[in-house]
Amino acid sequence: MKLEHVAINVPDSVAMAAWYVENLDMKVVISTNSAPFMHFLADKNEESMIEIYSNTSAPLPDYAAMLPSMLHFAFNVDDMEATRQRLIAAGATPEGEVSNTARGDQLAFLRDPWNIVIQLVKRSKPLL
Repeated sequence: MKLEHVAINVPDSVAMAAWYVENLDMKVVISTNSAPFMHFLADKNEESMIEIYSNTSAPLPDYAAMLPSMLHFAFNVDDMEATRQRLIAAGATPEGEVSNTARGDQLAFLRDPWNIVIQLVKRSKPLL
């Protein structure tokens, strides 16, 4: 088996999908123009997808109250500081500073404009 996608229910999937396309190098694979406004977004290499949708019949988690370790989307980056600053300028909010792991990876957490945590990762060695 191969993981196809991970899905998340958010209050405004249309705006969030547009922000992810504009700022996170994602592309729309398929979307709907009626409730629940599903958007399947692929990374630029078309190796992973997330589904963003707005299902009003299901309760929304309090994303703002969640710690970054509870839920986050991780994006591999080449230039940690430039990417972090670009996303902050686009409306993301920093969650702490850039940190380094024992194996030499750089990590940074931000919240997108809908309080979903985005992790930026610069690996010393690729995991896959």
